[in-house]
Amino acid sequence: MEWLESWNKAVNYIEGHLESEISMDEVAKLVCCSSFRFQRMFSYMTNLSLTEYIRRRKMTRAAAELQHGAKVVDVAFRYGYESPTAFNRAFRSVHGVSPSMAKKEGIVLKAYPPISFHITIKGEAEMKYRIVKKDAFRIVGYHKKINGMEGNFQEIPAFWEKTEQAGGIPKLCVLMDGEPKAMLGVTCSAENCCEDYYIAVASSAPASVGMEEYMIPAAMWAVFECVGPIEGPKECVMGDLQKRIFTEWLPTSGYAYADAPDVEVYPQGDLTAKDYHCEVWLPVVKK
Repeated sequence: MEWLESWNKAVNYIEGHLESEISMDEVAKLVCCSSFRFQRMFSYMTNLSLTEYIRRRKMTRAAAELQHGAKVVDVAFRYGYESPTAFNRAFRSVHGVSPSMAKKEGIVLKAYPPISFHITIKGEAEMKYRIVKKDAFRIVGYHKKINGMEGNFQEIPAFWEKTEQAGGIPKLCVLMDGEPKAMLGVTCSAENCCEDYYIAVASSAPASVGMEEYMIPAAMWAVFECVGPIEGPKECVMGDLQKRIFTEWLPTSGYAYADAPDVEVYPQGDLTAKDYHCEVWLPVVKK
């Protein structure tokens, strides 16, 4: 129940600050985690980035005010847009029409109510996991800065494809000499709502040209087994597992999300096979 209350308080905070600056740090404090962690969990639980959710809520309110006679420039300023042009772009992205068109009778608009979190009956499918303590370990690989959760689902797959096409995967495999012995997808927090993402291997070898190194700190990890294809027309098993971790396992596990990178572990194998096994490593601390 505490988990539900904290998340609903965070949503209420956002709702109460749609017409002022929303402090991501203040929102995250309500859920007892970092801003990076909050945005990551929010996205997995709602299938929507926090930025897009806030935009939709602002534009829902803005549409109602415009239909009640408010001026476009006043509404734009109220919801934090410095120019009518920027407001017009945001409004069109949600409603498909301009703010001035929204004033007309009979125009079709969209309404996005506030999100709320509730208990649901789940758990019919098992989740295999183990708790592992691991010392700090070094990785080397290719780095890309990702535009937060909005870019996560588009930019990361494209980054993997580009790295593979450029012959980067075999170059990494040569350097692999640590545990876990697999290709790694490592997500770290960065400044300005961005993420640092690495396609890497655990290694003690010097980083080759075009690569970077990063030290993953010592941590306790909840390691989850993921079975199924992660490439091809139905490459959703990894995303489904991550959503279940945050909505089903974490709230009742007795653990909290720790301040360390997230790690995806991809052993050698057919990534399109139904029996392909990979892992999600979630950094945790005991509550």
